[in-house]
Amino acid sequence: MRLPRLMVAAPASGQGKTTVATGLMAALRAAGHEVSGHKAGPDYIDPGYHALATGRPGRNLDPHLVGESRVAPLLLHGAAGADIAVIEGVMGLHDGRLGTEGFASSAHVATLTRTPVVLVMDVAGQSRSVGAVAAGMAAYDPGVQVAGVVLNRAGSARNTAEIERSLERAGLPVLGVVPRDDRLSAPSRHLGLVPAAERDDPARLIARLGERLARYLDLDALLAAARAAPGLGTWPWEPGREVVAAGDRRPVVAVAGGRAFTFRYAETEELLTAAGCAVVTFDPLTDTELPAGTRGIYLGGGFPEVYAAGLAANRALLHDLRTAVRRGIPTVAECAGLLYLAASLDGAEMAGVLPTATAMTDRLTLRYAVATAATGSLLTRAGERVTGHEFHRTQATPAAGTVPAWRIDGEATGFASATCHASYLHVHWAGHPRLAQRFADAVHAAAPHVTARPVAAPRPPPAPGGSEPVPDPLRHHGDRETGPGLIDFAVNVYDGGRPEWLDRALRRSLDRVADYPDPAPARAAVAERHGRHGDEVLPTAGAAEAFTLVARLRDWKRPVVVHPQFTEPHAALEQTGHHVTPVLCRPDRGFRLDPADVPEEADLVVIGNPTNPTGVLHPAEVVRGLRRAWRLVVVDEAFMDAVPGERESLVGERLAGVAVIRSLTKHWSIPGVRAGYVVAGPGVIRELAAHQPPWSVSTTAVDATVAVCSAAAASEGRDRARALVRWREYLAGGLRERGFEVVESAAPFVLARLGDGMHPMLRARGIAVRRADTFPGLGSDWVRVAARPPERTRRLFAALDAPAPDAPLPPPVAAS
Repeated sequence: MRLPRLMVAAPASGQGKTTVATGLMAALRAAGHEVSGHKAGPDYIDPGYHALATGRPGRNLDPHLVGESRVAPLLLHGAAGADIAVIEGVMGLHDGRLGTEGFASSAHVATLTRTPVVLVMDVAGQSRSVGAVAAGMAAYDPGVQVAGVVLNRAGSARNTAEIERSLERAGLPVLGVVPRDDRLSAPSRHLGLVPAAERDDPARLIARLGERLARYLDLDALLAAARAAPGLGTWPWEPGREVVAAGDRRPVVAVAGGRAFTFRYAETEELLTAAGCAVVTFDPLTDTELPAGTRGIYLGGGFPEVYAAGLAANRALLHDLRTAVRRGIPTVAECAGLLYLAASLDGAEMAGVLPTATAMTDRLTLRYAVATAATGSLLTRAGERVTGHEFHRTQATPAAGTVPAWRIDGEATGFASATCHASYLHVHWAGHPRLAQRFADAVHAAAPHVTARPVAAPRPPPAPGGSEPVPDPLRHHGDRETGPGLIDFAVNVYDGGRPEWLDRALRRSLDRVADYPDPAPARAAVAERHGRHGDEVLPTAGAAEAFTLVARLRDWKRPVVVHPQFTEPHAALEQTGHHVTPVLCRPDRGFRLDPADVPEEADLVVIGNPTNPTGVLHPAEVVRGLRRAWRLVVVDEAFMDAVPGERESLVGERLAGVAVIRSLTKHWSIPGVRAGYVVAGPGVIRELAAHQPPWSVSTTAVDATVAVCSAAAASEGRDRARALVRWREYLAGGLRERGFEVVESAAPFVLARLGDGMHPMLRARGIAVRRADTFPGLGSDWVRVAARPPERTRRLFAALDAPAPDAPLPPPVAAS
């Protein structure tokens, strides 16, 4: 059978294979082609991006997992109906299983599928050596056809021309030149990438990647190379030839999905469907019960350690899952699924089905394995051998007497019984279809699970009184509200991780920690970002240091803090011996400032914009109107980068008597780095700098500041701001639908009046929100709630909607 196809490979990891392969898929699809995406090796993450780029399931091609004879048939099966298949390689082109002469390498897969190879080469810091390396790669294995080279992270036109001449000498055409662009990178998690399901608006990210790559790749030449691929002398793999249906019924197999469970092979579901099962996906973070009629459960892989608090907080689903597994519903759990069934994960309570506690470690287990079944079980017969792979940083410590699932290299691992099979081993069922058949047979034979629901009860009244008093309300912040087992709506840090280019900058900073820090690069980067001069910028160790410097700046006669407001400026002023005059913005005015309330004699006025905790965005003209010849107006714009377009900001205006303070930690998810700055007139900056301790801004903070002021950061920052708007609107809308008062907000949080006692009640239900009674002008009936992705926010709504915790359960329903 003929199938136009290419493999995108590289001399080594980190060259840009995923970026180029995924971008090529998206570009070809945008040009009107039906594209099928494939990944050499066992990795689950890259196929998630391929699926977004192509609109089809991402597929894996791995001779270790499925056997050499199935690789080409699986390629044809996955590419059915496609105009072209693009295969992304793994590691370096010839790197395979150690000690096997490159078994399961990209070159091995290319040979088995007779696929032309396009080499992606990171050419930063090189010139003619690129031609030498490419020539060696092309000549190393005569069975591998290298069709051309894509130059990644190319620099000047002159250097690129030199590289192209070296490749011409080697007889290798250049099929694309991709310039340096940090926006084209993707963030890593343990190994590889952050799963597509965990990215905010990943489809738009992939579409942009395709648009950019279409400008840099020679799509016509790449298509010609793909069409030159020879025919494949085999037929497509068919799941219906591997398994048979056990009956006419279509019993439900509940398959874990969502952000916490993103790892499973597409063929697994296809085999179960061919075996007569109905595959229904559920989200362990948001669904409160298993799908109706569940007769089997499949818990695949993912990163549950990242979502441990959210998984633990979904107690209703944990109870339902525990009940189902203990009642004998056939259950398969791989890696993340094992962690979910364990008693705990890093101290967070899980389902408690397996007698083990699990925890993250510093050790990455990453290996191909040949496993022998330790016993007869739901999936296996004693002594059977299967191939698989392991990829995890956690460790499970089984209780004594546990029956293991496998023996790998002489070591017992996993858990097995007649109805449950759980281990770290990932097995591709297309390579071992008997496992799928046995699971499906057990599912057909099982009785459906029936969820026991509590008797309906009215929403409980709030707990009497408020939360416990705190010793120093002005120094109480959101981080004090979080803890194990709690879903965090208290801390206003962006809930999406850090971009890879920022992680790289943070790591590079460690190379210079033996030297004293120099804030000059940060000062220059901030000045360029806001169109200011360098002597108008002072980098600080977060906004907190800036407020302390302001408090020490002068002998303030009547300092004013506009409240409700972030309390650190107030606390710093009191700590330095000043008596603060609070100006309260009233709820009946929507917490907007009336400038007439500010005493005329005030020589310092501190105001947040947008304000924490109300989220109110004061008009710039109102803030400008606070200026007086004898007064310094300090504007806390810590959350201004969450406002699309940063409207009402004063940071770019040269206004006498105005100082703007910014924090970089929240928008970029780096609160531990402590990076911020002050922008003001040169005189104010010199006075503040005179009070600043030497070397207070670390090298890491300097590099972080430079990175987030870059062009790449500008685009990513806008995306984050837009995401926060969507999350906030979903949060505010849901709260208002439930009858709660919500203040109109422009910040990444909302201030909501839930009622007295709701803060401790939510905490008891696994939800951490920021109590607001420590802010001057607010009482215990108010809370601040951070904007989170909708799937996380639904957990908050479920906690608000839940009946009283002591509502009685109905009697069990007999299975039919």
